[in-house]
Amino acid sequence: MLKRSLLCLFITLLMTPAAFAQQDDGGSFGISFKGFVKSDLMFDSRQTVTVREGHFLLYPAPEALDAENEDINSEPNLNMLAIQTRLTGVITAPDAFGAKTSGVIEGAFFGHSNSDINGFRLRHAFVKLDWENSSFLAGQYWHPMFITEVFPGVVSFNTGVPFQPFSRNPQVRFVQNFENFKLTLTAASQRDFASTGPDGLGSQYLRNAVVPILDANLKYVTPTLVAGAGVDYMSLRPRLAIASTKTDETIDAVSFMGFAKVVAGDLQIKAQGIMGQNTYDKLMLGGYAVSQIDPATGHEMYTNIKTMSVWGEIIYGKDLQVAVFGGYTKNDGAEDEIAGQYFSRGSNIASVMRIAPRIQCTKGKFRVALELEHTIAEYGMPDEKGVVGDFVDDLGTVSKEMYTVGNTRVLVAAYLFF
Repeated sequence: MLKRSLLCLFITLLMTPAAFAQQDDGGSFGISFKGFVKSDLMFDSRQTVTVREGHFLLYPAPEALDAENEDINSEPNLNMLAIQTRLTGVITAPDAFGAKTSGVIEGAFFGHSNSDINGFRLRHAFVKLDWENSSFLAGQYWHPMFITEVFPGVVSFNTGVPFQPFSRNPQVRFVQNFENFKLTLTAASQRDFASTGPDGLGSQYLRNAVVPILDANLKYVTPTLVAGAGVDYMSLRPRLAIASTKTDETIDAVSFMGFAKVVAGDLQIKAQGIMGQNTYDKLMLGGYAVSQIDPATGHEMYTNIKTMSVWGEIIYGKDLQVAVFGGYTKNDGAEDEIAGQYFSRGSNIASVMRIAPRIQCTKGKFRVALELEHTIAEYGMPDEKGVVGDFVDDLGTVSKEMYTVGNTRVLVAAYLFF
């Protein structure tokens, strides 16, 4: 009954947005809706590491050899989904504190997990105050390392992952404008995109550290050039206690990035580079691991796993657009020797590389796109500092060399914007 009532309310909101418009000091305020319907057909040449029934692709799965030494994961896969379909409510309101007031509520049918696929989930929800030279935002929005002026325009919903930071976080954000420069300061928590640890995926490790994610970036912005750099700090407390004994050990990570976009008529060139520590929560490679274990108490110390990532994209055209995306990320290992468990993504991956050309045609509110995405992952065995190399047995001899696997995804998408 409750679900039916909520559905009826949701339909009413869609059909009658004008009913929410009100007058205040000669102006109107309320909520208006926009979004798109998107249908994806995807074919993969092998099994992949993904979420949501293969929709959000990370990289090809490693070899899984059977008794006949045949790779089980070499089999192809086909799927069709419309879960990226999105609804955005744009809110306008009377001025407050001398600022223009606005807000956004946005959701999609991507679900919170594979068991919840097709479920309506929150993407963005924030309030914003805009003054002449500054702004303040509070709510759920893109992680500050996801630069909204410079991100891959690929057809795939992975938006360039694992080369590109991808996360939405509850946060407070302040932006100060200095002519063509923008300074952005952000304090954020975690919700849907969280770190991992001894108790699995969750935001409790950040919450228990009692320090929010802290980020600063500076951008130079003109109609033809965007360029900037940023730094990001995150502290996690993996455990409150070990063997019923309190522990307060934390793991602190610092990541740096630089980015740029050049626009010349119908031509766009974008690029970003990242030197990261513990970037698991951003859907990139990396994380952290246990570096020391106290033999008397069992208490653990931790070390970051470092990654390097770069991506670039060239786009030409408007209604008929051709483009190519390329990315490369590398596992740079840990700061200290690893003595225990990994809490990371891709700890057996040395590097991942991707090339993804695409073409799309837009006519009015309708768009059709075709993308060919080829991703190669290099798998091996991590050494004592997490650097991935050849497979080594207990005697220290190489039992198997590192190997690469590749996946080619053919993606056809149709959109209808409203």
